[in-house]
Amino acid sequence: MRHRTLAAAGAAAVLAASGCGGGEPDGGDGARAVTVGAIPIVDVAPLHLAVDQGLFADRGLEVEVVNTSGGAQAVPGVASGDFDFAFGNVTSLLVARDAGLPMKVVANGVATTGEQGADFGGIVVPEDSPIESAQDLEGATVAVNNLENIGDTTVRNSVRKDGGDPSDVEFMELPFPDMPAAVEKGEVDAAWVVEPFLTTALDGGATEIASNFVDAHPRLTIAAYFTSEQVLAEDPELVADFTSAMDEALAYAEANPEEVRRILGEYTEMDQTLIEEIRLPSFPPAADRESVQTIADLMEEDGLVEETPDVEALFAESG
Repeated sequence: MRHRTLAAAGAAAVLAASGCGGGEPDGGDGARAVTVGAIPIVDVAPLHLAVDQGLFADRGLEVEVVNTSGGAQAVPGVASGDFDFAFGNVTSLLVARDAGLPMKVVANGVATTGEQGADFGGIVVPEDSPIESAQDLEGATVAVNNLENIGDTTVRNSVRKDGGDPSDVEFMELPFPDMPAAVEKGEVDAAWVVEPFLTTALDGGATEIASNFVDAHPRLTIAAYFTSEQVLAEDPELVADFTSAMDEALAYAEANPEEVRRILGEYTEMDQTLIEEIRLPSFPPAADRESVQTIADLMEEDGLVEETPDVEALFAESG
């Protein structure tokens, strides 16, 4: 498996490393320098708001956000010590733990809106496509940003839930920014996209046929911020400060959607018209562990993991 190969490489790196560089003074004002890996999409607005609003600085952290392509890159980055923390989908994190990488969720990331046809992610097909429902994806090629990810896991579930055979769907890896054009040109039969690429695809004539996150769970926790067990053990104060800042940022983002739209102009290349048009996700401060268990069960059903994932072990704090 692709993720398992990446995870195994990361496992070797984390075992060889003497420790992460996180929490080290930057030599200037004494703030602890922290590196966070995050894909530059709408989902991570609270992270950028935490920087913008000084929530990290209030806790003595100087955070650098480094762009990634998704969990498949973020997990090895944390394992090797390149990142102190990272943002990744729960499927990637459970796959990593199954492969022996001790990743731990320390803060929630993003959740579905729970509204069919009004979520921030969905499955789209080209204009005038004969595919009208998730069941029709049998035999189709569907683009996802990373394989063995929450994208293909939830797409398979939508196909299954609609009465189709998920094993007959072919997935192709494609970066999110390339998906709207690929759909418009018919280079793929369908794509799983998140904002802002969902709105871009729909504006280009694509049709949305399913809200795969909502199909999986009405309160689905999709992604989270995580670190390694090594960082957690060596610098619990650093982790506590990062978690505290992110909890505050998530609550702020949830209560201030206009601030989410404002900060998008700072770290994405979206124009203002698109920023005002896109659908925003939900940013609850606490993860919904029942929904993560649903993803774990789907992963086992699809054969992504060798053993039943231990969802509680994924979280830094039990409860």
